[in-house]
Amino acid sequence: MRIKEIIVVEGRDDTAKIKSAVDADTIETNGSAIGEEVIKRIRLAQQTRGVIIFTDPDFPGEKIRKTVAEAVPGCKHAFLPKHLAIPKNNRGIGVEHASVESIRESLSSVHEEMEDPVLEITTEELIEDGLIGSAVSRKRRERLGDRLNIGYTNGKQLQKRLQMFQITKSEYKQAMKAVMQEEQNE
Repeated sequence: MRIKEIIVVEGRDDTAKIKSAVDADTIETNGSAIGEEVIKRIRLAQQTRGVIIFTDPDFPGEKIRKTVAEAVPGCKHAFLPKHLAIPKNNRGIGVEHASVESIRESLSSVHEEMEDPVLEITTEELIEDGLIGSAVSRKRRERLGDRLNIGYTNGKQLQKRLQMFQITKSEYKQAMKAVMQEEQNE
């Protein structure tokens, strides 16, 4: 599988894992303190081939994703569910711990940001579905993010991410139905 876009990752281990799964080029941020030189390379990559941001499913990874997306508009996003990024010894979390199949799956479900998103899913719906303000909200948001391949986000950011990645009301409802069925089967 050849990826045309350049994939932005956090470090060398992520690059090695990506290259073991797909034929792709990467740019490494080397942590969340992204320098201007790295941003310049990402901007050039976006202009010439396009960019996919593929960071770890943790706080530093989300910070890097946000920093790059703000500095370089129009990037695509690939998300790895948290449970697929944890090694067997439970030490650390990251893209480098994921299976080749999980990497390929994440890269085949890339989302593109929309510049002027249309509000389809209201805050009231998120509250009604228990994604904001309930005891099970965090777990439901994790499951929803996995189902929609948009990653985990907190309650305040969920609506923005649904809009940003053009998740339709029907996609949302279908994913929520699956999340609720999962809960019932536990």
